[in-house]
Amino acid sequence: MLKGKVKGMLLDLSGTLHIDNAVTPRAVEALVKLRNAGITVRFVTNSTKTSDERLYRKLTQLGFTLERSEIFTSLSAAKQLVVQRNYRPLLLLEDEALEQFCDIDQSEPYTAVVVGLAPSKFDYAHMNAAFSALLKGADLVGIHRAKYYAESEGKLSMGPGGFVAALEYAADKKATMVGKPVKEFYELALRDMGMLETPEAVAMIGDDVLADLGGGAQDLGLVRLLVRTGKYRTGDETKADVQPDGVFDTFADIVDSLVD
Repeated sequence: MLKGKVKGMLLDLSGTLHIDNAVTPRAVEALVKLRNAGITVRFVTNSTKTSDERLYRKLTQLGFTLERSEIFTSLSAAKQLVVQRNYRPLLLLEDEALEQFCDIDQSEPYTAVVVGLAPSKFDYAHMNAAFSALLKGADLVGIHRAKYYAESEGKLSMGPGGFVAALEYAADKKATMVGKPVKEFYELALRDMGMLETPEAVAMIGDDVLADLGGGAQDLGLVRLLVRTGKYRTGDETKADVQPDGVFDTFADIVDSLVD
């Protein structure tokens, strides 16, 4: 069904190609096979716990062959928004992600609160500081709304979505979202691939039927393929209003179905 149709692929990272420091089955070999078949690849991730440079180094250390320019992160999209709007942000981010904003003025009074996945910052003191900034007029920026993520094999942990929602509720303010599944985020990668005008020939692969395959992925008409690794739980595919185009055990199984 998919063979011959897919000319490009957008790949989620955490939960799809790797889970923490463990590579999903045959993922390294599958990526090589995909490239050898001439399918254009870009990596689109909502990972915000570390900087883009640290993420790239981690992927290469895990054995993946890729270029730094092929990775599109919601963290870089958030920084782009901060620069465009000349924000002075209060950043709820882990220290390894904060280094990506070292050239940004972060002095008070804050004009934005930026929320990513920051387990060490989701305590009352940090959340209340963010709440106070919002009450003083700062905009709220959510890097993504994931409910949870696969911290390790078989272990789910809360994502930033609930914390973004808490600040929205408390401050009565709607967040601007920048990562998956926002349509404009996918378009950044599609444009770089030269496939913005042919999204129907591009597959989005992920382990979250809503955060990876919903929203913009659905609106753009991407081929939406779900994997049963990472955060996937039995029956997840039924959570979507429109069912994914396919459900596979692993990313490598998808590649096998596309490439002889």
